[in-house]
Amino acid sequence: MRAALVIALLVGCGHKDEPKPPAGALTVSSPAFAANAAIPAEYTCEGADRSPPLAWSGAPADTKGYALVVDDPDAPGQTWVHWVVTGIPATVTGAGAGTPPANATLGTNDFGKQAWGGPCPPSGRHRYRFHVYALDTKIARAGITKADLVAAMAGHILAEGELVGLYEKKQ
Repeated sequence: MRAALVIALLVGCGHKDEPKPPAGALTVSSPAFAANAAIPAEYTCEGADRSPPLAWSGAPADTKGYALVVDDPDAPGQTWVHWVVTGIPATVTGAGAGTPPANATLGTNDFGKQAWGGPCPPSGRHRYRFHVYALDTKIARAGITKADLVAAMAGHILAEGELVGLYEKKQ
């Protein structure tokens, strides 16, 4: 009886229920500002309100695509989403100033637009998180929201990285 119990326990101890290792780390940077430093006004509502240039590296070889979300966790009432970009090909490792990554699909931000919406905090200094996800699949859905993107990425994130920039309006 004991031998049967031991065999049953050993057979039932497969690896299928083991958690996946944590996602790897991408390096996200911008030539326009350093990590945890001020975002230049030209990329905000007080300037040309165009997206800053971005670059990322360190993705696993089996990356099929990227997603990018820019949000403000310091916004009153909720984390405010400024940019959602999906369907970024695995061969693309950045974006120029004022343009989304090549061959990408734009999602909907909290301004209700499929576009970049630059920093424009109502008061005080806010943090803006430029978060890039390397995925084992390509998600390209025009108009997707951050919440729907997060749900679609579940179980597909291979690596991720974040660049934080700061902004406070001159008022």
